[in-house]
Parts: sequence; C-alpha cells; structure tokens
Amino acid sequence: MRVAINGVGVAGPALAYWLRRFGHAPVLFEQAPALRTGGYLIDFWGLGYELAERMGLAPVIVSRGYHMERLSMVDGSGREVAGFNVAPLRAAARGRLVSIARTDLAAALFHACDGVPTHFGVSITGARQDDGGVLVTLSTGDRERFGLVVGADGLHSHVRDLARVSSNGRVERPLGCYVAAFRLRDYPRLDPLVYMSHTTPGRHVARVTLRDDETMFLFICRSELIDGDPPPPDRQKDALRSAFGQMTWEVPEILARLDAVDDFYFDRVSQIHLDDWSAGRIVLVGDAAACPSLLAGEGTGLAMIEAYVLAGEIHRAGADVARGLRAYEARLRRFVASKQRSALGLRGFFAPHTALGLRLRNFIVNTMAIPFMARFWARQSLADPISLPDYEAS
Repeated sequence: MRVAINGVGVAGPALAYWLRRFGHAPVLFEQAPALRTGGYLIDFWGLGYELAERMGLAPVIVSRGYHMERLSMVDGSGREVAGFNVAPLRAAARGRLVSIARTDLAAALFHACDGVPTHFGVSITGARQDDGGVLVTLSTGDRERFGLVVGADGLHSHVRDLARVSSNGRVERPLGCYVAAFRLRDYPRLDPLVYMSHTTPGRHVARVTLRDDETMFLFICRSELIDGDPPPPDRQKDALRSAFGQMTWEVPEILARLDAVDDFYFDRVSQIHLDDWSAGRIVLVGDAAACPSLLAGEGTGLAMIEAYVLAGEIHRAGADVARGLRAYEARLRRFVASKQRSALGLRGFFAPHTALGLRLRNFIVNTMAIPFMARFWARQSLADPISLPDYEAS
C-alpha cells in the first residue's frame, strides 16, 4: 500500500522505516525546506530505546548523545540547593538512558529511511476520501492518490484538521506554561554532562554544555507571565525578556545575547486529546494524535512506539486497513493516556507556583541522592508497562 506521511520529525521517519520493512510504500512530505537543526535536549530510554536498537540506530544515538552525570539546581548566587547523580537511574535502565538533541534523533531516524521518497518544502493541504483511498492535494498544487494518509506533523497538525477527528472537549489543552529553547556559541560557563538550572516561582532556566562550543538553554514559565495571547514570532524574544527579566543567576547574561540567536524555538506547552486517532483512511501518530507535552520527557519514545505499532497493526490486518487502525489505537490508548496524566504533575517540577512549592520540589530532588530512593523513582518513571509485539513473526 502507498502511504503518505506528513511530517519528518520523529514519528514520520520511524513510521516510514517500519512500513517499508513490512512491505509498504511510504512517501514523506515535510513543510520545512530541510531537516531541522538546533532544538532542545530530550532524555531517551525505555521502549523507544529498544526500538532504536531493533533499527540498528543505538550506536549513532550513543555517539551523538550525552551520558549526563548530574542534575544540579542552584540559587541566584549559583550555590547548589538540590541535585543528584544520574548513575543510579542509568543503572536502573540497564545503561539504556541517554540525552540527545531531538533533532539529532530525528536525523538518525530519517537516515534510516534512505531510499524512501521524501519531499521537503512540500506538505499535504487537502485530502478527499473515497472507498479506494485518499486523493491528496499538495502545497505545490499537485494531486496524488494514496491508500492511507498519516498526520505525523506534531502538536499543531494540519492533517488532524483535515481528518476532522472527534474530540469530547478542546483538542489542544494548554498546560499553563510556555517554553523556549535555543543555543549559543562560546558561552563562558562550562559544566560538561551536568544539567544546570535555576528556578524561582513560575520560572525555570536551564543550560547544558554541548559539543562544538555550543550551550543549549531551556526557559519555561507560567502562562500568566506572558501578556495576552501567544506572541507572534517577531515579539517572542521580547516576551521572554519580559517574563524572565527579574531573575538573577546567569539569566541577565543569557538574555543579553538573545539577539544573536537565529534558531529560536518558542511555543505554549499543551496536550492533544482526541476521541479517535483516525477517520476513514486518515490516521494520526505521535504528537498529532496524543501529545503528552514537552514536560512529559518521553514524547519522542512514545512517538516511536506509536509508529511501530501503527505499521505493525496495518501489516497484521492485511487488506483490512480499518481493522489495523482500530487495533493500533486499542493497543496504545490507555498507555498514552497514563503518560499524559503523569505529565500534568511535572509542571510543579519545572515551574512551581509558590516558594513553598519550590522548597518541596527541591526536597524531593534531594531524596534522589539516596540510593534506594533513586531506585524507587527510577522504577516509577523509567518503566514502560507494556510490551512490544513481534510483528515480523506474524
């Protein structure tokens, strides 16, 4: 079956890889002119890591990633007030825990799809279904026919709008935070393999030293600190300066260099909730279907799991595509919903509302320095309570 996939992030290439492996003919479309660069660092573990191993990508992910050694939270003068070593968590994950730029993971997945037709600067703008498939309209004005259309185009998915999937309530549910991520070269303060952060009520700023003289920065704040509606792109840096301008630590120095940043990510933190992940022969995967939010820490792994299961259930269903789509959703919905619920509690970790909430957050973080507590938290947060089917043996 010929399958159109809109989006070359994590879910799109992962799905293309498995569809081709199961004998289908995927075609990738991406609105951006090339693979994205920059972006934020994600922690990669669990079943997502297992799938990367099955795809033969673990060596490249390890080579591009970082084995972080410590999480350190400091006050305004730079004195550590909370922290722990990461080694017990990595041991609990049997060594399969690595931090990697989301764009580097996406690039590794894309290169694993070598030979899959890919069209950059082209996106799906229309879709008309009939009994035999979907007639797709592209941003170029061309039309092509496919047996299935997949929206792997993220939180603000256009294919989701085309599918008109149902939702009992608001599809995008903001979690009351904004996030910004960017990189600077030649930042003078270096702490290799340490996640350094400073938090005040409603605000969180973090940095990680990367290779090639780069430092990655992550800013998270409560929505009430951003005036009005989400700012347009030309006002996002000003909004960040306004929200974080009163912070100390290294924040004034970082904000002073903001104008030198070209690759700047800024968005609200949201989840996606749908009654159905498909409508006819249009289906959603990854953040387009059920974004848990950036705060969840496992969105990339979930996207890879969803892509694998979607491809596998289509493979099992043979000519009955509708059965495959129903099985895909039935297998994963409860698991993904549990991850979304867990993410709601992490707002208080990154941006606690009050000084009391911040002290409680720091107390919990410091318990991670106690070995048996670290093992307990690892079991709670790093274990995926499902197993992956072996579709190739089907």
